Amino acid sequence: MTAIDTGTPAAGAVGVAEIPRDPRRPFVVGLGGTHRPGSSTERALRAALDGAARAGADTLLLGAEELRIPLYDPTSGERTPAARRLLAAVAAADGLILGSPAYHGGVSGLVKNALDYIEDLRDDARPYLDGRAVGCVVTAGGAQAAPVLTGLRSIVHALRGWPTPLGVAVNTSGPVFGPDGSVADPKTAAQLETVGRQVAEFAAQRRDAVV
Repeated sequence: MTAIDTGTPAAGAVGVAEIPRDPRRPFVVGLGGTHRPGSSTERALRAALDGAARAGADTLLLGAEELRIPLYDPTSGERTPAARRLLAAVAAADGLILGSPAYHGGVSGLVKNALDYIEDLRDDARPYLDGRAVGCVVTAGGAQAAPVLTGLRSIVHALRGWPTPLGVAVNTSGPVFGPDGSVADPKTAAQLETVGRQVAEFAAQRRDAVV
């Protein structure tokens, strides 16, 4: 399947309509990461998206570079090209996978700000994340990932999304990733694969039911 990576949007970019993908396949958007290139969170998110792709989905990753957008201001109608691209991708998505590090007991400001922008979709044909499966992945150097995962799933509920049965808390204090960035720990790799597959399968079933 197709992993779509269009890079940082150019000035004036307004959406994802130009992205080549097969409309017969579900479209899964990965959202998250950290400001550190090659972070554990982005590696885990990529692995989950790979699972979605192997299950038949086209995928798009919106990582830290794409999420460098102003703090969400609900009183302003002005949106940067990057913010408009984020909103267009979420609106078009059949499913999403969210990835966040555990920062001080909660999701990172980078991810929370991106999720705040989804308020702009309140009047959309599918408001917020309505009707979409959402996989949740949290990374931390210890056991603190688990409670943050619960918080992230609660945010998905508040946005009317369907958290997948499995969410993944990745403990990065051990040897989880290999030198090439791939997931070297078999248990973690299987969990991330499952999350991606669950999102893609739910998205495909939902599309078939609606059609």
